[in-house]
Amino acid sequence: MWTFLGSDVMFFGAFIATYLVYRGRSLNGPYPSEILNIPVTSVSTFVLLMSSLAMVLGLYYLREGQKNKATLWILVVVLLGSVFMGFQFVEFREFAHEGLTPRTNIFGTTFFILTGIHGAHVTIGVIWMAFLAYSSHRGKLRADNSLDLEIAGLYWHFVDIVWIVIFTVIYLISANDGPPPGAELLHG
Repeated sequence: MWTFLGSDVMFFGAFIATYLVYRGRSLNGPYPSEILNIPVTSVSTFVLLMSSLAMVLGLYYLREGQKNKATLWILVVVLLGSVFMGFQFVEFREFAHEGLTPRTNIFGTTFFILTGIHGAHVTIGVIWMAFLAYSSHRGKLRADNSLDLEIAGLYWHFVDIVWIVIFTVIYLISANDGPPPGAELLHG
């Protein structure tokens, strides 16, 4: 898992670097300053971060041999991850409605690729956690094989950490980005 996460660091690092290289270079809108909804995305970020807390509690109760509590907290991870994905789906739909798609401009391309790949990782994690919750419920995931949940937890925490970086770079740092200087001359 550590090897996979190391390769994923490079994978996400390349996409984040690409976003930063092309940040503020879209010649036509919509621009981040016109479309990003920081308060809503802050709520979805909080939801995802709370899923990491639920993961810790699930692992704790599994190691303590409290199957029902472990299963409950693993299901909370599934629920919170699904809620996060719901936020992302609504955001993608809203952006498309406002004219931002991967084909609109360089911001749209880099935004949708970066957040979409992250969303794919969250979706994989949600499915993985659902299987682990089922295994816990059936008594097949126990304290003596809790390493299975711990490994899944490493993945889940990694996905959360990556989102913190994405949220910071796209939503907080780029939130005021508008047209680059001279863009109006090209379209005027």
